[in-house]
Amino acid sequence: MSNSSYVSTLILNAQLFSSYFTYTEFAIGFIGNIFNILVFTNTKIFYHNRCAFYLVAESIFDIAQLTQNFANTIWTLFLNGTDPQTVSLTWCKLRSIFPQWYRLMLSAIVCFAAIDQFLSTHHRPYLRQLSSLTIARYQVYFATGFCLLHTIPAAVFLQISPIFGCIVSSSGLINYYSYAFYPLINGLFPICVSSLFSILAYRNVRHIVRRQIPINRRRLDQQLTAMIF
Repeated sequence: MSNSSYVSTLILNAQLFSSYFTYTEFAIGFIGNIFNILVFTNTKIFYHNRCAFYLVAESIFDIAQLTQNFANTIWTLFLNGTDPQTVSLTWCKLRSIFPQWYRLMLSAIVCFAAIDQFLSTHHRPYLRQLSSLTIARYQVYFATGFCLLHTIPAAVFLQISPIFGCIVSSSGLINYYSYAFYPLINGLFPICVSSLFSILAYRNVRHIVRRQIPINRRRLDQQLTAMIF
């Protein structure tokens, strides 16, 4: 077998593996997130629960992200292996804008949920009052709009290059993504915030038994805190 044939076989196998992995990921992720939504929206114990609301919102954005990845894979197959981002400027922009929006929202929701668990399990009443379903909804609504606005520069400066495909044409925006957005805003910052408040919430839950709180409430707080962390 010649080197060119061997390389072609490797590329074909890699593409097949990527396609099958995408199908499997989409199926498992879609079913799992739908199950989460059904459980948290139809179980009485989760009614008016802020953490359950955050988890439902997270599942919705997970489904959206999985669906777009799946759609891109299907479109690539229809184009005989050609990435649709290299032939459609509209898809180039959408394929870059929405994943960025989804990632920001997922990071924000995890941070909101961790902070909410810390507040709701705190022994000080005035801090527990800051944890409410109304505030949770406003946080998610505000984050949805703000994160979507954050993607506007990408929509403006994304172009299709004959050599490199879908790229950002602004050097300033490239520097922002390289040194601020990916390593800090969408990387270190949400990890630190969610980890810190999850640890603090765990500490609160460990001491919650000392307060006069029903055992069902204590177990629910412990389980939801574990899911967030």
